[in-house]
This record gives sequence, C-alpha cells and structure tokens, in this order.
Amino acid sequence: MNMRTLTIRKLLTTLGLLATLLSTQAFAKEVALRGRLQRTVETGGWLIVSDNQKYLLVNATRFSDEQWFTSGNEVEAMGETKSGVVSIYLEGTPFAVRSMQPAVPSMQPLATATTTTTQNELRGLTKVMVTGDSIVQAQPDTAILTVSVVTQASRALDAQQQNADRTDAVVRALKNAAGAGAEIKTSGYSLQPQRVYKEGQPPTISGYEARNSVTVTLSDLSRVGPVIDATAQAGANDVAGISFTLRKDRPARDQALAEATREALSKAQVIATALGGRVVRIVEVQEEGVARPVPIYGEQMQLMRTASAPTPVEVGTLDITSRVQLIAEVEVGTR
Repeated sequence: MNMRTLTIRKLLTTLGLLATLLSTQAFAKEVALRGRLQRTVETGGWLIVSDNQKYLLVNATRFSDEQWFTSGNEVEAMGETKSGVVSIYLEGTPFAVRSMQPAVPSMQPLATATTTTTQNELRGLTKVMVTGDSIVQAQPDTAILTVSVVTQASRALDAQQQNADRTDAVVRALKNAAGAGAEIKTSGYSLQPQRVYKEGQPPTISGYEARNSVTVTLSDLSRVGPVIDATAQAGANDVAGISFTLRKDRPARDQALAEATREALSKAQVIATALGGRVVRIVEVQEEGVARPVPIYGEQMQLMRTASAPTPVEVGTLDITSRVQLIAEVEVGTR
C-alpha cells in the first residue's frame, strides 16, 4: 500500500466521523431549561413551559414520586431534545431530562449594603387544598305519572279483551285531562297466569291477569290531580307512583357550581388570613361532581272507579348539589 492510498483512507475515515458527529448533533441538542410544570392533554404526560415554548418530557416517570413534581411548580432541568420521538398531539418538543430540580427563586441585584435582603425577610409560599359545597333548591317543572289498567278473568282472552276496552277509555280520558302539551306513551304490558300452589301438588292455573301501563309526562303540574281523577273514573285502577323533576336543569346546576367555587375560594382566603398572608393565585380547580336533581316520588296508589273528591297533589322542591376542589398558592408571613 503506497503513501497516497493510506492518506486517502485516513481522509475518508475522518470525514465519516465528522458526518456521524454532525448527524448526532442534528438529532440531539443539549438544553438547559427553566420553566413551569404543566400536564398535557395526553394521560400521564408532562410539559415544561419556558418562555412560551413547550417541552414534552419523555421520561417524566423518573421524577413523578418527587413532592415538588406538581403542576405549576417552577423547575430547572438539563437534557436533550429528541427529534425522533413523536407524540399523539405533538404538544411540545420531545425532551429527555437528565437532571431536574425545583427552581431557586431569583434574587434582585443589591445596590448597597444597607439594602441587603436577608433570608429571614423572604416570604414563603405554600399551597392549600380546600373544597366547596353548595345546595341549590329549584322548583320542579315536570311531572311523570304512570297509570295502569289491571283486569282478571278465568280465560286469558277475556282478561285481554276487558283490559283493551278499559285501557282505550283510560287513554282517551288521559288525553283530555292532560292537555295538548302532554307526552303519552305505553310503558308496559303483560298477560300472566294466576297460579294456585298447594303442598305436594303441582301448581294449577286459576285465571289470568292482564296489565297495561301508560306513562304521561306533564309540564303543567296543576293537571296532575285532574289526570289521576279522570283516569280513575275511566277505569285505571293502579298508579305506579308520581315523580316530579326538573327538565331544564342547566341554570340550577350552573348556580350550584358557581356557589361551590365561591365557597372554596372563601375557605382558601380564610386560611391565608389565619397564616398572616394572602392568596397569590389559584393553581388548580376541579369539579368533583354536580348531582342532578333527584326526582320527588309519590307513593303508589290503588284507584277506585268513583272518586268522591279531587285528588290533592303537593309539589315540593328539588335539591341540586355541587362540590369543587380548589388548590391555591398562599404567600405566608415573614419567616
């Protein structure tokens, strides 16, 4: 091998190493960050937000057990950006953390010795977690009533035909008493044998029972009593309870949520005052749940075909409950 060939091979080797180095630098960049921790839209994901730039932590689980690793805390981190990592939402630049710790508060430059800030003059920050509860009462705007016609006969056909005739009369009476805005639908039908049981003998069929149930939804609550009376006179002999509910419950639920949030904030302010400080900011607010209004149920009634007096119906109020959990950052007194 002559000297010229050896020189060319050394040159090619050097160029190959240089290309590898440049390629590595193109895909991995050493970065020092200072920013705030923030959750991502992906479950379990974390970001560092620094100067309006987002860095997606690809190995956040290394630090998940640290007490300071919570949303909103400021941290300092060293690591590399990873251009080859792809996330579902591409929420930030992929970033592999090599080291991370809570950020040390920055100090302003001192002008003279007489203006020196001592450690005892620093005001500390702490977090408080509180809950707020609210109950809003609302007037029901909807009544739901189910009436049934129950007939019995020795033959199934007779029980069915008698039931059909009486149910037809009940539906007509129901439509007249409920008005044009009511929703009426068949909610159940059954035709079952009635059995007699004797000890030591197989059961025998003594007759048949037919049941046809019709449910009516009323917006005019003043019609509930007249509907019961009209259906009873037409042949209904069973009411499977009455329920009152709130069909348009969004305003009441919003009111309950707002009141629960105000109560939680008020608690945080009370705690801050007791500590000799103030609420600096709200770190996190979570709605733990808004309970939709629970319907008010009336008792089941057996109806007679002749009504001696109008059926009285009293409509109560519904309770809508809400709970909010709030985490606030509090600046406490001098340490």
